Amino acid sequence: MALLKFSWESLYNELNGCTKCRLCEHRSSIVVSDGDPHADILFIGEGPGREEDEQGVPFVGMAGRLFNDLLEEAGLDRKSVYICNIVKCRPPQNRDPFPDEAEACLPYLRAQIALVRPNVIVCLGRIAARYVYDRDIQISRQRGTIKKAGIFYVIPTYHPAALLRREELTNDFVFDLCTAKKLNDKIKNGEDIIL
Repeated sequence: MALLKFSWESLYNELNGCTKCRLCEHRSSIVVSDGDPHADILFIGEGPGREEDEQGVPFVGMAGRLFNDLLEEAGLDRKSVYICNIVKCRPPQNRDPFPDEAEACLPYLRAQIALVRPNVIVCLGRIAARYVYDRDIQISRQRGTIKKAGIFYVIPTYHPAALLRREELTNDFVFDLCTAKKLNDKIKNGEDIIL
């Protein structure tokens, strides 16, 4: 799979019927993405849950509905961002993806990033941040910390599901969404980014 030769069509063709890891054995859907494929801000979660697997769309369960509300609170619209996951098939019982499962899907994620070409990537939770931001991330300490990675700026934050269990994290999460929006605005306006 040559990353630079990917088009949206070839990516979907490659994903269709993928059997590169054990997650394919129990899936209902391959959950690729949602939102604008030309978005300036790209969100990455860890993997689909039960409702996502049933509907074939990321972030549509309880955490997804909360995510939509908090995007709006931060002045963002779900239709104007791009949303995807590290793994495209649901891990059983919503467990964390195993490293080999994530590694099998990372070429697809890299292709998505290359095709979208966002200004800002927001990693939702430690699993996404581990594969995009820093393998040794401690999300509670590093959330909201902007890092330049090639031509992209990357911001780790909490996963929306964490907010369902710990409501006190919500303000930090919204702050991080606002940071992503402000950073993107600066990039679009040609302003200097000082980290």
